[in-house]
Amino acid sequence: MNLISFKSDLINGNIVCPGDKSISQRILILGWLLNKDVTISGFLNAEDPLSTANALNQISDSIQINGNEVIIKERTIEPKDPENPIDLGNSGTGMRLMFGLISGLGIEATLIGDDSLSNRPMKRVADPLKEMGALNNLNRGGTPPIEISKGKIIDDFVYEMPVASAQVKSSIMLAAIAAKKSVTVIEENPTRNHTERMIEYFKGNIEISPIWRDESKSLNSFMGNKITCKHKELICPDHYDVVGDFSSASFLIVAGLISKSGKLIIENVGLNPSRSLLIKILKSMGGNISISNERMVSNEEVADITISPSKLKGFNVYDLVDVRADHVIPNIIDEIPILCIAAAFAEGSTMLGGLEELTVKESNRLAAICDGFDAIGIKYFSDRESSIKLYGNYNKDIDGAEVDSHGDHRIAMSFLVAGMRSKNGIKVRDCKNIETSFPNFAHIMNSIGMKINEKN
Repeated sequence: MNLISFKSDLINGNIVCPGDKSISQRILILGWLLNKDVTISGFLNAEDPLSTANALNQISDSIQINGNEVIIKERTIEPKDPENPIDLGNSGTGMRLMFGLISGLGIEATLIGDDSLSNRPMKRVADPLKEMGALNNLNRGGTPPIEISKGKIIDDFVYEMPVASAQVKSSIMLAAIAAKKSVTVIEENPTRNHTERMIEYFKGNIEISPIWRDESKSLNSFMGNKITCKHKELICPDHYDVVGDFSSASFLIVAGLISKSGKLIIENVGLNPSRSLLIKILKSMGGNISISNERMVSNEEVADITISPSKLKGFNVYDLVDVRADHVIPNIIDEIPILCIAAAFAEGSTMLGGLEELTVKESNRLAAICDGFDAIGIKYFSDRESSIKLYGNYNKDIDGAEVDSHGDHRIAMSFLVAGMRSKNGIKVRDCKNIETSFPNFAHIMNSIGMKINEKN
């Protein structure tokens, strides 16, 4: 499916943010582990979470999905080896989390995915799980399919994360919980903490301690976190509410900022500090963004966000004075494509470094951003491996262009947003994968003033 986005100056309206993809997938697994009746509201009924739900039902049929509501029933049978390979589609999160869960359960299964997922790195998960006692095999290149054999998870396992990845961290913790063992994970670069928050919400025994280089406990001495999760039976709530997905909201936010007129209100946006650094960055660029109705929902910060058109200025990621530079990128890893679009229509240059992880997402996102900028005429310099410096095009609309999404939902959505600042429209090829994270994206964006249509 190809989409084309045409020039639109006015972005205006009220939108309720779609449910968080990362949280939806995690609550499915942790809710399943509770083995009690639990109802989930605000669930993101999209391809990735649905793949995770189907995977869980293959080992014990207990999950019912009705639109944005999920009912997880207490299991009547013990988890079993699935009869067929478990297909996670395009969901890297789903595959890595299920990898941990199945390893902890001590059952046998094979995990597969689509062409994109079959090329994503899984050794980063397989290695610590093997150290924990799980048995698994990957392709020679460290990619799926993943063959999981019956293993035995050891107790009090300690793992120092060599790469910043919330999925790896969560996979290890899920393996321990499923096996009724204790585990400690040390992460030098803090990553999103939804799994830890859920364990806290379910009254689990989890302790998170900062690690300091010295006694000053200054910003530069902060080394990361030590997360210890001791075995304790989790307590099932009657209900869990999934907050709105900040990564999805980011496309709406940037659309509002680079528009010429209007006011946009986005309700129910998750503002977990491990996810929402983009707000601070956009404000530092001059973004007119205000936060209201702040509250806690299911142990997650949530609020409403109001956005108005703004004169944005470029920035250097290393100039953020109250965040360690090497901690910035893990926090905004999913928002970098749309941040680059904001910078493309800002005044001055923007510098982003430490982008290595961007090259192993659904696509090589750094290369995909560069290819898109080549197409739409945005000047930049990049090594296509770890950094990009781009030069803003403030107050100027670009000509029409055709961009390849490389089958990546965040690349597709980012350049569709860029299309609102084009004279003749931006056609984005291969947009089907938008359904993995943001169903009805085109409809929602059109409802606030964008002009997105299907195009052959």
